[in-house]
Amino acid sequence: MFNPHTMVLEGDAQKLKVIIGEEDRVYQRPLFEAIVFAAKKYKMAGVTVYKGMLSYGADSIVNNRKVFSISNEVPIIIELIDRAERISSFAEITSKLLEKAQSGGIIFTEHVDVISYKSGLK
Repeated sequence: MFNPHTMVLEGDAQKLKVIIGEEDRVYQRPLFEAIVFAAKKYKMAGVTVYKGMLSYGADSIVNNRKVFSISNEVPIIIELIDRAERISSFAEITSKLLEKAQSGGIIFTEHVDVISYKSGLK
């Protein structure tokens, strides 16, 4: 049985970074939430989601939190770190979720060097 607390993740790894809109939805839930639950189901090493403050992308619309702006939708940044082969495989799942949501955004990878990956549980 998989135990995430015994997973070894050190040295060469990859980060999958996904930037989407806060209002993007798939299967009646926020897209970022669907990606996190898919990552959990796929047993990815970990995922972090955070909100951006200001962005523009392929549609060239400025997205921010100001009262009078072109769009109130803020960017959501999702980062996952795991072994390269797992990141590559999960990137395909993420891409399909964006397609299903008919969402714009960007998905890319970066090489990372993991120094430490440990559970805080005793």
